Amino acid sequence: MAFDSFSAFVWMEGHGPYVWTCFAVFAVLLGGQMIGSLQRHRRVMRSLHRQNMMSGEDPRNARQQAAGTASFAPVQTSEHERS
Repeated sequence: MAFDSFSAFVWMEGHGPYVWTCFAVFAVLLGGQMIGSLQRHRRVMRSLHRQNMMSGEDPRNARQQAAGTASFAPVQTSEHERS
């Protein structure tokens, strides 16, 4: 779709106000989601840091816990389950 001028692009044959309003609403909502997500991340990191400081653990473990790093221990199975 080619437009003759910038004003024709903005107007979009009468559909411009609807298109640009939808685009603006989408951009505002996406920005709100990003800001909310960053605030939630910071809140969780502060909470983990506080918990680790109270328990006397190494503060570097908070990042591993927040990132979902799992540690696995071997599971002992009984003889009955093996057969």
